[in-house]
Amino acid sequence: MIDITPPIVPGRTKVWPGDNAPTREMLCRIAEGATVDLSTLRTTVHLGAHADAPGHYGDGARGIDEQPLDLYWGRCEVMRVPGRRGERIRVEDLPRTPSEPRLLIATGTFDGFEVFNEDFAGLESALVDHLHACGVRLVGLDTPSVDLLDDKELLAHHRFLANDMAIIEGLAIADVPEGRYELSALPLRLVGFDGSPVRAVLRSLA
Repeated sequence: MIDITPPIVPGRTKVWPGDNAPTREMLCRIAEGATVDLSTLRTTVHLGAHADAPGHYGDGARGIDEQPLDLYWGRCEVMRVPGRRGERIRVEDLPRTPSEPRLLIATGTFDGFEVFNEDFAGLESALVDHLHACGVRLVGLDTPSVDLLDDKELLAHHRFLANDMAIIEGLAIADVPEGRYELSALPLRLVGFDGSPVRAVLRSLA
């Protein structure tokens, strides 16, 4: 098994500008005489590796609890598609036609959540439509968004909505060899929420 979830470290893990960074409040400690350690986590649901719900970018669309679970569990392909920082990945950038219903794209343009460089690559709208035509139901990226940071129109997100495709962002796949795997990246059952952190894991099919 390969864990492709970036670690969440309060005080170090950065989030999208304006979102709530993760904080941990200790309510009681064994070391101070309590029977248990007990803590509270406060943060955005778009934290590290996370699944976007359609309701994140479509008014009245499904919350994360309404997403079909089989989107996030099953055969996938990891594909390395070197991106250009601050630009969108195009159809012609793909090295081959996707072969599985879940595609994880390693762009190599995001330096991690402790750095959170803002010039990561996004996806072109036409690429999303192309992947849908290829039978792809879920796309995962190694960046914090399928759109560029300054894109207020959310061009790629809206094509995901139109094609009823799922999104996972923030995956740690820089060192994962290309190939076919089984993906498990289930979101929490947060009723009505616009997204959820996931624990994303790959299992070799060999």
